[in-house]
Amino acid sequence: MAITKGNKGRILAVCTSSEKHVKKEPHQSCLLLKEHGLDGDSHAGPGHKQVSLLARESVVKMERDGLKLPAGVFGENILTEGIELLSLEVGQRVKAGGSAVLEITEKGKTCVTPCSIFQHVGFCVMPTEGIFARVVEPGELFPGDTLEVME
Repeated sequence: MAITKGNKGRILAVCTSSEKHVKKEPHQSCLLLKEHGLDGDSHAGPGHKQVSLLARESVVKMERDGLKLPAGVFGENILTEGIELLSLEVGQRVKAGGSAVLEITEKGKTCVTPCSIFQHVGFCVMPTEGIFARVVEPGELFPGDTLEVME
């Protein structure tokens, strides 16, 4: 069942990396470019997996024995809170920040085995709990911005 219009969450972090299959570094802000992804990110470019999103709630399930996993450790571009990302359906759109619009294109992924994230952390939630989107409308994202289901 899809999340309905108006449901809101919050962006906790926006992260990029210059290489693929490694953890990403959080930034004070990032620019989403239309039909491209996050400016400066290794996954940016044409295609359907321009931006990756992961819920903090998924990361918390993986934290154990006092381990605190920082934003970007699973290679996610956008770390969220308060919205059930896996309940979004392919084709649904979400407004991110003041003007950006993302369209959900894929849920989960096939993991590159063994990626450096898995080697570093020992597990990865992106294959089962990460979602991917393309940028429909551009905009700048900041930690603390809202993420709202549009349709």
